[in-house]
Amino acid sequence: MEQRYSPEDHLAKLTQDWLGTVLIIGAVLFPALEFMDYFILPYDKFVRFLTYRLVISGLLIGLYYLNRLKRNKVYQYSIASAGTALCAITIELAVLQSGGQSSSYYAAMIVLAICGLGFVPISMPLAFILVGIVYGIYVVPILLTETITSGVFISNNAFLISSFIMGLLLRYNNQKLIVSELQLRAELSEDKRKLELASLSLKDQVAEKTGELTISEQKYRSFFDNATDGIAVLDPSGVITDVNRQFCLLHGFDRAAILGTDYRILSAGPFDGKEDERLTRMLRGESLLYEAEHYRSDGSKIQLEISARAIEIGGAIHIQSFHRDITEKKQLQEQAIQSQKMESMGVLAGGIAHDFNNTLTAILGHTEVLRRRIRADEFGLKRVTTIENAAKRAGLMVSKLLSFARKESLELVPTDLNMVVMDTAELLGRAFIDRNITPKVDIDPAIPAVSGDSIHLEQLITNLVMNAMDAMPGGGTLTITTSAMEVGLSSKIRPFLTPGKYVVLVVGDTGTGIPPEVRSRMFEPFFTTKPIGKGTGLGLAMVYGIVKSHQGEIWVRSEVGVGTTFEIYLPSLDKPAGLPSREFDGVPLYDAAGSECILVVDDEQDVLSFIKDTLDSHGYKTFATDNSVYAQELFQEMSDDIDLVITDMVMPLMNGAELSRQLKTKKPDIKVIGITGFSGGAIAQAAQNIDRVIKKPFDGARLLTTVRQVLDGGAAAHFDAPD
Repeated sequence: MEQRYSPEDHLAKLTQDWLGTVLIIGAVLFPALEFMDYFILPYDKFVRFLTYRLVISGLLIGLYYLNRLKRNKVYQYSIASAGTALCAITIELAVLQSGGQSSSYYAAMIVLAICGLGFVPISMPLAFILVGIVYGIYVVPILLTETITSGVFISNNAFLISSFIMGLLLRYNNQKLIVSELQLRAELSEDKRKLELASLSLKDQVAEKTGELTISEQKYRSFFDNATDGIAVLDPSGVITDVNRQFCLLHGFDRAAILGTDYRILSAGPFDGKEDERLTRMLRGESLLYEAEHYRSDGSKIQLEISARAIEIGGAIHIQSFHRDITEKKQLQEQAIQSQKMESMGVLAGGIAHDFNNTLTAILGHTEVLRRRIRADEFGLKRVTTIENAAKRAGLMVSKLLSFARKESLELVPTDLNMVVMDTAELLGRAFIDRNITPKVDIDPAIPAVSGDSIHLEQLITNLVMNAMDAMPGGGTLTITTSAMEVGLSSKIRPFLTPGKYVVLVVGDTGTGIPPEVRSRMFEPFFTTKPIGKGTGLGLAMVYGIVKSHQGEIWVRSEVGVGTTFEIYLPSLDKPAGLPSREFDGVPLYDAAGSECILVVDDEQDVLSFIKDTLDSHGYKTFATDNSVYAQELFQEMSDDIDLVITDMVMPLMNGAELSRQLKTKKPDIKVIGITGFSGGAIAQAAQNIDRVIKKPFDGARLLTTVRQVLDGGAAAHFDAPD
């Protein structure tokens, strides 16, 4: 910004400049006008006057240089006064030596006044002083040295005074004009300065706002680029104009490749006009939240939750949409739905288990009674045996369905893997037929037992078999084998196994095979190559978890187009598993007879009659009722005679656990056996006041043996499951 304008400084500069100009003019005019002396003066005076002129010219030049040395009002006024006085003295010397009062050189005083008053912007007081100096130097010497006799002197004075007055008036007018001009310049300069200040302030404000906008843009660009959700900005026609880094990562595209692309191309759904409808609704001002499926650059699909609305950018309407990856969320939802299905299945299966097992118990019990009545009828005995075996298989199927539908803790006991394989193959037999699968089961009867949980091992085999069948959509061959294997310290067959003895389960198929890039992730939870809704990605993850929970290892061999083989290595025990018998291995029936008094309570008449007939036929004195409330009254009357109570665990009016509690309150040493078609923790917790629990369905031998053990002081309450 320019320095602030000062009228005083400008006036001082004018005074200095014009004073210098007048001094130079005077230094030039004095010698230049010497030619006039040549025509009117004698030679000796001409030489003298020339000397005067040269001297004053030199003095004026000296004053000129003094004037340039310093700029100050008093300083310049002093030089002006000195210069005026020197010029007046020089002129007065010429006047006195060229006729005095009648000399024509007085006119030089007028020129001096014109130069001093007309050009140099001095103040009026100084102008009066200089006029006084000039006039005094002219008049005083003449008055002192001469007697005024000529009217020329008076005439000269009149001209001289008139010239001085006119010069003073001119000086006054010029000074007024100069002051007005300087004031105007000062005002203009001040206005200019204010404008400059305002301009600088405006520039500062603009710079500040620009900086703020830059920071704001950087901040919001940082928010935009570093947002955890993918963000896309579309124009009204649906063309992508801007995306952030996360959007590119979600879709697998570079930013340059995706800009200018129609947003609809990314949609993996059918082109049914939904995208256009959503775009129209957003342009009308609606905010939308919806789910969609998009393609990624590698052709895979991603599930997205999209929140979008219209925004204004630079006066134009755009669509801003936020994209959140919900693929894992969808998988978790599918898992939750699957878990709910399994839970519902468990609840449903548990709900029907009691009634179904009651029916099976009645069937098994009465076929046993019938068997005793028709011992001589071989044809009838064969049919009874068929009925018994069918009922037992039905009971086993119900038990497996319940085990599959509920979550159970791992219970490692010596287990025959061969039996687990046979039971699972039997359970899945119908599925093999429906899918045109040829099963080949080759088990080694000499394999040792493993420490395992049969339910979890069944689930392991089931998952592997189901995966194998899915890999053979057009049918094929499924192979399941068992064998024993010993791994030494230097074995190179399976280097990942620790030395020891193992039972090997092999499940192979002739299906499509598993590509190498899938094989590296096949055991990851929720990873699946099946279409959405066809798989949860948990099957092989569960297989892996079950194998590891049994301290085993799993090995996979697969070739695309040939098939896949899973090898499961489970540590074996020292004793062989053998082929377990389904026959009752308790004491002979005659050892289970007795004469004690037994109260039987069951709301199912068929089960009640079976239990009563079985006990009566072996010497026991039995009182049977299908009403738990009546049973209380009966026990109240006969508590001293009753040695044992057999009660169903689930009955109307009062369940078996509550009945047992009330009976033991009246007679603490009474023995109680509970019978139930349910299983699991809930029944075990409810059986705290029960001495023994028998799970339905059961036969007469199991019933009689349990009754005898409890009456003879058997172990504390526990489940006595059927074979």
